[in-house]
Amino acid sequence: MTEQRSGCPINLTLEVLGDRWSLIIIRDIMFGNRRYFRELLRHSEEGIASNILADRLKRLVEAGLLTRADDPGHKQKARYSLTEKAIQLLPILAQMGAWGRRHMPVTRELSVRAELLEEGGPPLWEAFMDELREAHLGLPRDPATPSVMKQLRQAYLDALPGPNKPDPTAPAF
Repeated sequence: MTEQRSGCPINLTLEVLGDRWSLIIIRDIMFGNRRYFRELLRHSEEGIASNILADRLKRLVEAGLLTRADDPGHKQKARYSLTEKAIQLLPILAQMGAWGRRHMPVTRELSVRAELLEEGGPPLWEAFMDELREAHLGLPRDPATPSVMKQLRQAYLDALPGPNKPDPTAPAF
């Protein structure tokens, strides 16, 4: 880690997350369940370059926001998981999405999840964070709690234009 400019919490957060790609990668892992390098590269709406993706994944692991583990089914693949530190970014991402919906020229299909998170507020965020903890950290959650990921995915699919919508039972992205 490089030397810090100050002890200001906003500055320190920006030193870790303030580049163009880090929050986008966390967003894609968090909301798109993209856990592998190729998934992150191929399905990036913003078109991240492979060298930038590799660098940011390395930085996010070093910063303790992601873990990297060999895939037991394919030794040449690494699987990335969110850490608790990254999962706790969800309220910030929800607020950023709400701000973007109000002030930027968003598309319906890419903003509908932000709308649901804004409307659901902290109770929905907590349920989603519990779901992320189960998926990424192996922590159990109440099985009676409805899946927020499924709600977000269905809202996205419903917002897609045209008759050729993907199968809603297919994996996210």
